[in-house]
Amino acid sequence: MTTPLVSDPNHIRLAMLGMVEGNGHPFSWSAIINGSYDKQVMADCGYPVIPQYLDAQPPENLGIAGMKVTHVWCDQPQDAEKVAAAAHIPNVVSRPEDVIGQVDAVVIATDDGHTHMQRVRPFIEAGLPAFIDKPLTDNRADLQQFDVWHRAARPFLSTSCMHYAREFADLRSKLDQIGDMRAITVMMCKSWERYGIHALEAAWTLLPPGECLWVTNTGDEQANVVHVRHSAGVDLVMFATHDLFGSFGQVQAAGVKGLLATRFADTFFAFKEQLKAFAAFLRTGQSPVAWDQTRRQMAVIIAGLESRRRGGERIELREILT
Repeated sequence: MTTPLVSDPNHIRLAMLGMVEGNGHPFSWSAIINGSYDKQVMADCGYPVIPQYLDAQPPENLGIAGMKVTHVWCDQPQDAEKVAAAAHIPNVVSRPEDVIGQVDAVVIATDDGHTHMQRVRPFIEAGLPAFIDKPLTDNRADLQQFDVWHRAARPFLSTSCMHYAREFADLRSKLDQIGDMRAITVMMCKSWERYGIHALEAAWTLLPPGECLWVTNTGDEQANVVHVRHSAGVDLVMFATHDLFGSFGQVQAAGVKGLLATRFADTFFAFKEQLKAFAAFLRTGQSPVAWDQTRRQMAVIIAGLESRRRGGERIELREILT
């Protein structure tokens, strides 16, 4: 049985909230949802890859039926005006809380996990469903608060687009070729704080049944080397290096019989599938990702940060999850 989280599943009004340096999701996500964009304004958005993959799409690929971004707020007012012009958003608000009562759900479009609990709190408390960009959080205290909200049946969702990537789905379909899994490596750029969840989501559905046991991070803030031991005898090693753009999303899966490799490439497809999953969540009340999975993934992200601060010390995940 499904219970919609919105009053009219065929006319969902969204607020796109927040934008931080290095993350242009308000531009791209709003254009993908609304189904049209101003090419001239988008070309000057500051993120050249966004107009590149938007312009490559036929018009019919844009838009999510029955859902529109109707309101926008950004940390810098000039950014909100620009996003609104680029993605044809009719309303710019001066405070994020101003959208309460005007929209059916909100998108927290920032990737600074340490601010997400406070950013989303007014909307969770107002009963508005929320999509929260990755990572959901990067610390134990805020993870506990999200756990409280989940147990109180407050609707929110947080995923990386890597969860929906066609390249990793294709790799998953071939895993029987390599026999029992023994190792997975993932290459990722930027920081563990902001992009570690991309690396983790890329590998998560490749892992066999079981659970992650412990985490070490023997790198530093510029070059994280995160090792996760899995109960099925798999070692997952993720590199999050600040300038590793040329290897972004490279994944290798090694088994006793062979090796498979792929690389993330289709950003538009992954983003649209991610946003369609949020729309389905609003229409059915059924989360596409179990809370326990999100909670365990956040524990890995948090453990990676704690291990780095402690000089590579092993962090047992049960310490965080309990």
